Amino acid sequence: MTARTDSTKLSRPEATGSARLGPLVQYALLAGPLLSMIDSSIVNVAVEPIARELDASLTTVQWTVSGYLLALGAGLAGTAYLARRFGTRPVYQVSVIAFTFASALCALAPDATVLVAARVLQGLAAAPLVPLAMSMLLGRGTGAARSISPLAGIMLFLGPALGPTLGGALIGAGGWRVIFLINVPLGALAAVAVRFVPAALAPGRTPGARFDLPGLVLLAAGLTALLFGASLGAASGWTSAATLAPLTAGGVLLASYAAWALRHDQSALDLSLARQPVPALSMALCALASVVTWAAVFLLPVFVQSVQGRSALAAGLTLLPQGLITGLSTALAPRLLTRLTVRVTVLAGFAVLAVASLGLFLVTETTSLWLIALILAGRSVSIGLIINPLLQALTEPLRPEQLGDANTLFNTGQRIAGSFGIGLLAALYAAQARTHGPVPALHLVGLVLAVIAAAAALAALTLPAVRNTGLERG
Repeated sequence: MTARTDSTKLSRPEATGSARLGPLVQYALLAGPLLSMIDSSIVNVAVEPIARELDASLTTVQWTVSGYLLALGAGLAGTAYLARRFGTRPVYQVSVIAFTFASALCALAPDATVLVAARVLQGLAAAPLVPLAMSMLLGRGTGAARSISPLAGIMLFLGPALGPTLGGALIGAGGWRVIFLINVPLGALAAVAVRFVPAALAPGRTPGARFDLPGLVLLAAGLTALLFGASLGAASGWTSAATLAPLTAGGVLLASYAAWALRHDQSALDLSLARQPVPALSMALCALASVVTWAAVFLLPVFVQSVQGRSALAAGLTLLPQGLITGLSTALAPRLLTRLTVRVTVLAGFAVLAVASLGLFLVTETTSLWLIALILAGRSVSIGLIINPLLQALTEPLRPEQLGDANTLFNTGQRIAGSFGIGLLAALYAAQARTHGPVPALHLVGLVLAVIAAAAALAALTLPAVRNTGLERG
């Protein structure tokens, strides 16, 4: 993400030098987010073998999934303060080390209780990795645009989608402990590589940063309750008391935090960005793009395996072209869009996403995998048109010291929107599949995704008609 320094001239490529990050630095800043995102979904395929080996109930072992996600949500609440208090790079390095240590504990866990506790620790450590890495990868702490490779974009977008497939392959090769053990050498190398990240790339400490304990408690409790309720929605039903109770509590707690933050300086998470029309709209549109994109990525592998009878490996390979196209579009778009405005590119991106979502109507029990892969790849072209310009609109008004709060707020919004949006669409698919069959259910979801994308395209008409900055990333 980018930030404006003392002069808006520094936001333009002609006023800056392009600083390509070296491979070791890119690895240091990509490994943390990639491992944390993969680990949010990779354990889904390991619940049954874990329960069998540790002689535990499925309900208990399911907390290895829920505990990680809830801890991650709670950890996000403290990320912005930690970055202000200790600096972005030190907090990121400690988080990588803690995540690696927690992964080793997971791999060595003698019983389900220890495993769940280790997963909670892993989730807490994972929380700062994505927002802080974004601040260093895409920000401009020194006034020089930083360039990341197309491979980086491919890794970040393909990794989460391949989590379950990768988990299945690793479990088949060496058992469930391998899915945690593999994090240890990768995380250790990243922890060492962080030492080579220039300090100038990351926002430093904020002198006099205060600890907002009441705000942190309200925010962490609210996020945890909200995400817990969302996790129960798919299993217990969105209208059940078990789901509505934590959702209501989470909503009340977050509203209380918003009221608290308005009356206090240096609150746990600065919400002022959400009160500015253009950044708020940019965050909302990013969240909608994420939901529309990842809902299909979530549902189609399930459809391919349960309805078409394909293997998990085949489902994973079907996602590969999408990851490649997404990475290339995010890398090339900043170079190709400089003659167009943010409004035009985002509008075009959502239009492409709406039309491509209707491609789900072509999917049936006998549809070939190459056609499904082509549909997914067509939808992923839109990401480069949408995300890069929206990140520009989101961060253009910001000072460098505001990046930590902005990235945390952005990632928190994405996680909440993803939990609710994808969960609700999955519930719609499941309900329709029971009454009308899986193929009509998938077609209905495709129609809903197209309508959401079309509505987002209309909302994009209110974005500013300013040209894309064309920051290099490839």
